[in-house]
Parts: sequence; structure tokens; C-alpha cells
Amino acid sequence: MENDTPRPKESISLASVTSGLDNMGAELLESLEEGRSPGSNLSPAEGSNTWSQTTQQPFSGWRSLQQPALRARHFCREHSQLFRWICTGLLCTAFAAFLLIACLLDFQRALALFVLTCVVLAFLAYSLLKELLGPKLLRCVPNLGHSHLKLWFKRGLALTAFLGLVLWLVLDTSRWPEQLVSFAGICVFISILFACSKHHRAVSWRAVSWGLGLQFVLGLLVIRTEPGFTAFQWLGDQIQIFLSYTEAGSSFVFGEALVKDVFAFQVLPIIVFFSCVMSVLYHVGLMQWVILKIAWLMQVTMGTSATETLSVAGNIFVSQTEAPLLIRPYLADMTLSEIHVVMTGGYATIAGSLLGAYISFGIDAASLIAASVMAAPCALALSKLVYPEVEESKFRSDEGVRLSSGDAQNLLEAASSGAAISVGVVANIAANLIAFLAVLAFINAALSWLGDMVDVQGLSFQLICSYVLRPVAFLMGVAWEDCPVVAELLGIKLFLNEFVAYQELSQYKQRRLMGAEEWVGTKKQWISVRAEILTTYALCGFANFSSLGIMLGGLTSMAPQRRSDFSQIVLRALCTGACVSLVNACVAGILYVPRGAEVNCATLLNMTLSSSSFEVYQCCREVFQSPSPEFSPEALDNCCRFYNHTICA
Repeated sequence: MENDTPRPKESISLASVTSGLDNMGAELLESLEEGRSPGSNLSPAEGSNTWSQTTQQPFSGWRSLQQPALRARHFCREHSQLFRWICTGLLCTAFAAFLLIACLLDFQRALALFVLTCVVLAFLAYSLLKELLGPKLLRCVPNLGHSHLKLWFKRGLALTAFLGLVLWLVLDTSRWPEQLVSFAGICVFISILFACSKHHRAVSWRAVSWGLGLQFVLGLLVIRTEPGFTAFQWLGDQIQIFLSYTEAGSSFVFGEALVKDVFAFQVLPIIVFFSCVMSVLYHVGLMQWVILKIAWLMQVTMGTSATETLSVAGNIFVSQTEAPLLIRPYLADMTLSEIHVVMTGGYATIAGSLLGAYISFGIDAASLIAASVMAAPCALALSKLVYPEVEESKFRSDEGVRLSSGDAQNLLEAASSGAAISVGVVANIAANLIAFLAVLAFINAALSWLGDMVDVQGLSFQLICSYVLRPVAFLMGVAWEDCPVVAELLGIKLFLNEFVAYQELSQYKQRRLMGAEEWVGTKKQWISVRAEILTTYALCGFANFSSLGIMLGGLTSMAPQRRSDFSQIVLRALCTGACVSLVNACVAGILYVPRGAEVNCATLLNMTLSSSSFEVYQCCREVFQSPSPEFSPEALDNCCRFYNHTICA
């Protein structure tokens, strides 16, 4: 018979195998998964002569076994939305039950979780109401009508805000007159920036006033109000606890001895851990959601464009080179004013990973977090003051501007890529510290050698900065006796970097907490708490000359065709970013008030003390200055054990 006659074997070329044309096993599996019979995608002529006829019957049993699985998969695909809602409902129910049980057992212990849940629910309710009732509410809002009425309404609102600020300053500074110096500092810095403005007549005073107003309100919330202060203090404490988990990984890799004693193994692993966590948060979309909410608030109030506002909001959490990645597709079409905002925002803030490092130094966590948040609206305001918008922006609306969630395909890849990216950051920080500290030592040695030639002893870079920048420190609201030290730190931050400056500030703070003598000869060993807080705000930013190359390199790699535009405004943006940090410090100087309960010196000094502290030093100074009958001889003996004074002889 014709069917029984043997046929010659067909040759299969390598090209056909690699292209998958004759890979019958793979074709069979694909056809079974898609629910079609093997060979059904072939032409009728091919189908009559190929293995579709010979293999249909042997694999018919397999196909029948596959039918339930295919039906189940098809059913799951059709009802995927329903299953997603069911899973979400079950998870929400489980969380609600957990929260209820936690609150019933100990509400004070569960207060933080309860507040966070209420905040999330408030945002979700707002989004839902906006989506469902937004258009209807907009139609119900009455129109103000005539443009002159709108203008007078805005002027009245501005006048009311100004008079309220003046009245508040008059009442508040009656108790703390040093706040007036900080207010004068804001006026001086803003006047200097306006004098250096690129287009004086084009300044958008709406953006400037709203930006400074938002900054002041945020500072008022964090520094003055008890709920805001407690919330940021709690947030700082939680970040410190969270960062302490870095020790588990670094101790395993480097050993406990190195982690406890060596600076590099204490601080730099924190950057790796924080970068990994931030990458995961970006992958799940949480950071994009937060950035969009902050950007929406600033855009609505200040009237800035979507791209520049998103970049500045992103700078609260990421560095000067990572934040522009959020708007990378739009850099080529942004105006010069918008690019100036992007640069200023990068210089005026610090990265979230470095925030963890500075907290590990012992710098006040609440002040660091508040300074990062307050710098965002201030950067927008001062940038629009120095380089106003005179072009037509293409991004006035946020329509079409979207934030990506990165290239990671899953959480593990996001965590791994975040840790890998941080290796370059860690290496860059370590290299900069080695180089800058070595250069600083060389400069100090050279200045000392030159100073000895003209009988000027102890000439150094810090000494020069303490004289040149002392007026700037005073305008921030720092007491005059602390101005030389603060001016030194400002000079280190501006000419070297803020990492070295924060490290120096942490040493001053540690000496104060240990109760060291305030003066050793003519050298001040520590500064007041107020000066520490104001310096923390003033140093919070990347505005230093070493960042010029970093900013230019990062932006040029994203938009090479605009290299000349970037080079044209980068120095102006650097100066503006430095002024943002100084204005931040001035706002903190206006709002700062001493906190903490009064120490009972008699009770403290009559105890047996094993070590000194700042409270012990303050009480002993009171004992040495005016001995009182309430202080027993044991109190004087305690003080004489820690401090040398003529009364001890």
C-alpha cells in the first residue's frame, strides 16, 4: 500500500532548529497550553502531510488530561479581578482584626499603628471622593466672577497673612529676643538673592511667598506644636531603631570588633541597607505615591510646573543625581528656569541613605528629617526668585507626566539592585573622605607654615572660615560666642562637603553630652543646643563646590544635547541651594524654643555620680559661680572630681 512504502528522511538544518520551525516538542506544548490541536496553525497542505495526523491520536489522551487545567486557567483569567478583590478584602479584614485586638490589649502601645492607619485611610477616602464626586463638587463651587475681585481677594489674604506673622513675631519674641536676629537673617538672604535675580520684573511672588509660607508652616508644625514635635521625634527614633538592624549584616561580614571600633564599618553599611530599602519602596510604588502627593501640594499652591515640582519633591528622599531620573524623559524640553529648579533642589537637600549615616553620627534625627522636608518648598521659592520663568513651559499640567517604578521585575531584584547601586555611593563617600581630609590637613599645614613666617600662630582653613563666615552664622541666630565654631562648620560644608562637617558637629555634640569643659584655653569644646539645631539645618544640603562636577555629569548623561545650558546655570544654582539651607536655619532660629524639664541640681549633685554629663556640668557651673546652702559638701566634692576650679583648692 502507498502508506506502507518507506519515505526518505527529511534533513533538518541547524538554522531551522535554532529558529524553532521544526521543534515539534515545543510546538506541541505550546499548542496544548493554548488549547488548540497540534498542527492547526499550519496550512491545509502542510497539515495533511505532517505529524498532525500521526500525533493527534497518540497525544489525544494528554490533551484530554489538559482540559481541566486549561478550563481552570481560563476561569481564573476571567475572574482575576474578583479574586483580587476577595484577597484584598480578606487581608483588610485580617489587618482590621489585628489592629482592634492590639488596641484593646494596650492602646498606648498600638497608638503609632493606629495613627498610621488613620492617615492611610484618610488619603484613600480623599482619592475615592475625588474620583466619584470631584466633577460634581467643581460644578457646585461658585465662581468669584470678576478678575478684579479675585485680585483683591488674593491681596487681602496676603495682607492678613503678613499682619498675622508680624503680630506673632511681636508676641513671641518678647520672650526670646534672639529670634529677631533669625528673622533679620531671612530678610537679608532674600534681599541678596533678589538683587542677583536673572529677571527682576518676572519674579513670581506667588511662588516665592507660598514656598516660604509652606516652609514656615512645616517648621511651625515640627518645632513648636507638641503633636508635630512628638511625631517627628518618634519618626527619628524609629529610623534609628530601623538602621540598627544593619549591624546584623555588617557584623556577619566584617566581624563585631570592626563594626564597633572602625568608622567605615559602622556608617557605610547603613547606606547599603537604606539604599536597598528605598529600592524596594520604589518598586512597590510607595515612594512614587508620597512624592506625587507632596508635588501636588506644592504645584497647586505655588503654581509651578509638574516636572520641576516632581524633581524637588523627589529630592526629599533621593540624591541630586537620582531625583532627575524621575523626570529624565522631559529634561530635553524643560526651560532654563525649570532646570535651575532641578539643580537647586538637588543642592538644597540630602539623600535618604546619607540621612541614615548622619543619624548614626548622633545628629538629631527630627531636625534632619524636618530640614529635608522644609527645604523642598524653600528650594522652589528661592529658585523662582533667582531665575524666574520667562519662557513657556510645556509641563504646566501633570497630564502625561508619570513616574516609573524602575526596571526591577520583582522584590528580590529590586532589593539586590538597590544594594548593588549603593556600592558606588559607598566607594565615592569613602574616597571623598580620604581625599578631602588629606587635602584639609595639607592646606592647614601649608597655612600654618605661611602664618609662622609672619608670626601668626595657628593659622588654618577653619580659622579663616571662622572669620569670613562669622556674620553668616550670626544672621542665622547663633549666639556670638558660638559663631566661630558654626562658621568653621559652614566653611567645611561649602568648600569640602557636608559629610565631613556633620562628622565634626557630632564630635562637638558628644563632648557637650559628656560634660566636657566648655573652654580649653581659647578653644571652644562644644556649642549650645540652639547652635547645634541651627547648624544641623544649615548643613543639610549638597551645596558644595565638589558637587558641581557631580551635578553636571549626572544631568549631561541624561540630556547630552543640553550640556551648555547646564554649565550656564550650575554655579547660580549652587549659590541658591546654599542659601536655601541658610534660610532653613533662620526659620528654625525663629521657631526654636528650649525643651526639656528643669534639672534639680541639688538632687542631682547630692547623688553618687560615676560619670559627668551636660546636666552635671551646668549644675557644677552654678555651684562654682554662686555657692548656695542647698548644695551639700558632697555636691561640691562631686563637682571637683570632674572639673578643676579655684574653689576646689
